[in-house]
Amino acid sequence: MAGVKGKVALVTGAGGAGGIGFATARLLKAAGAKVAITSTTDRIFDRLSELGGDSESTFAMTADLTVMDQVKALCDAVETTLGPIDIVVNNAGMVQVGRDEPSSALKDISEDTWRYGIDINLNSAFLVTRAVLPGMVARNYGRIVQMSSVTGPLVGIHGSGAYATAKAGLLGLTRALAIEAGPHNITVNSIGPGWIETDSSSEAEITAGKYTPVGRPGTPDEIGHVAVFLASEEASYLTGQLIVVDGGNTIQEYKVAL
Repeated sequence: MAGVKGKVALVTGAGGAGGIGFATARLLKAAGAKVAITSTTDRIFDRLSELGGDSESTFAMTADLTVMDQVKALCDAVETTLGPIDIVVNNAGMVQVGRDEPSSALKDISEDTWRYGIDINLNSAFLVTRAVLPGMVARNYGRIVQMSSVTGPLVGIHGSGAYATAKAGLLGLTRALAIEAGPHNITVNSIGPGWIETDSSSEAEITAGKYTPVGRPGTPDEIGHVAVFLASEEASYLTGQLIVVDGGNTIQEYKVAL
């Protein structure tokens, strides 16, 4: 994808070797982008080593993206090292290393658990987006990709109230910002992954993927390729959209073997 070559991209939630964030970062770098990655733990520096490159083309830093001061410090460090941020892929969310939040019915969920789910899945994307937006407006260019989900915008899962609400909120943020940012040559889009097999996938999630029309769960790279397209110059007339990547799962009524 020639349209990301030489652009500076920030990919959040890229700490997992087999996750969507790191797959997206690898593909952006392979396409010629300068890539910054972040996660909450030091494993991000293992990913930086695997990403390769030099200090002028790759960068990594730990940050808690629910804290504005840390978001600002991250963005400042990326711009000092690689240059102004052209592309943001807000992938952080879902799980955070060191904290296990099991699913819970809405009637049983605590306020702390609710706030945590909204913070890591929605507020983190808001804070990062708001931090990079003024620079994009000033330069009249930007690509913002929000990693939403099919859960929330299209379907629901028992016990996923906070997660589904946050992911639906990302789509609302995408559409509102697409209208505001459009006149500044900034596109804003969301991706809605379905059953994707990552390092954090449960056995039940992998099994569910086998009952999609494609007959298998998706791969992180299959999401990453969509993210790279949305981050490219070639996607200049595509904005405010949710691109569903789920092997056709949401188009079928029966989701079990017939």
